[in-house]
This record gives sequence, C-alpha cells and structure tokens, in this order.
Amino acid sequence: MLSLPAAASGMDQFKSFVANTKSAKGEFSQQMVKMVDGQPKISKTSTGTFQFARPGKFIWSYVKPYEQLLQADGDKLYIYDKDLNQVTVKKLGNALGSSPAAILFGSSDLEKNFTLKEVGPKQGLEWFEAIPKTKDTSFDHIGIGMKDGVPAALELRDSFGQVSLITLKNVEKNPPMKADQFKFTVPTGADVFQQ
Repeated sequence: MLSLPAAASGMDQFKSFVANTKSAKGEFSQQMVKMVDGQPKISKTSTGTFQFARPGKFIWSYVKPYEQLLQADGDKLYIYDKDLNQVTVKKLGNALGSSPAAILFGSSDLEKNFTLKEVGPKQGLEWFEAIPKTKDTSFDHIGIGMKDGVPAALELRDSFGQVSLITLKNVEKNPPMKADQFKFTVPTGADVFQQ
C-alpha cells in the first residue's frame, strides 16, 4: 500500500510563511460569534483589506459595515474611526505584544510571547493554536489555520468566551510596496488622542 506524504503541519507552514514572507497583502472577513442558548450565533460581520511589512508595519482596513483603519508604521499604532473622525495613537510595542496582529505581522519570535500547539486538520486547513504567555491580553486563545503555505483563517477567543473568526483570502506574498506605504497621515479635522 502506498502512503501519501502528509501535508506539512500548520506550525511548519506558518514558520515557513514567517521566514519567507517579508510583506503581504490580501482581503479579510471577520465574524463575531456569540453563544446563545449553547448555540453559536454570528452577531456581526466586517470585511476589508490588509497589507503588512515586517516587523510591525501594517494597514488593517475595515470597509464594511463601517470604516475603521488600524495602521502601524513600526513605531506607533494609529486607530482611525471615520464616523467619529478621530484618531487614537498608541506606542506599538505594548499594543502589539500578543495580539493577532503580532502573530501575522510581527517578528518571527512567536515562541517568546506564545505557547504553540499543533491541532491538526479541520475544514480543509492545517490548524495550530497560540496561547499568550501573559495574562494581560484581550485574547486567551488564538487558532491559526494554514493552507498552501499561507494563513487562511484565525479563530480568536477572548476571556469573555466571545469568538472572532477571521478569514483571509487572495493573500499575495512579498508584493512590491512603496517606501512610505505605512506612513499615517492624520485626516483633516480629526481629533487625535494619545494613549
């Protein structure tokens, strides 16, 4: 009987993605899932685009149902809410530590902030999970599903039991990027809050 080689584990695919992908762009959809009477119910769906360059530079842009922008230039994180016309500025170091963005867009030293554990195949993806080592994060469990060497899904569980499912598609590895791609310009008339 012939044995077929198993697909590379989720963790192996991810480590290869981190090592060989200095930048990427793509689209995402994010669903909030709440448990109602023991059944999962999707309460909110958002869609948008993302792009990143390691380490710590990214643009995560929500387009629907309302516009919000999370942008990091390697030093600071800018959160722009278009409806309120306000920008919140945070120092990137603390804001990124063990967030989902740190996993996808940060440096390659994942094991410093997370305990990694192989999960195996589920819904056509190879999954592993990352458990933050510090307890001061908003997520206590992050699942990552890999397919064909790129992240295809994230499952984020917070300490209140809420789950966010993020699906990534049309991920393009190492696309050309302009030098000032991640420089944030405060929109005219926006209120700015430093945190």
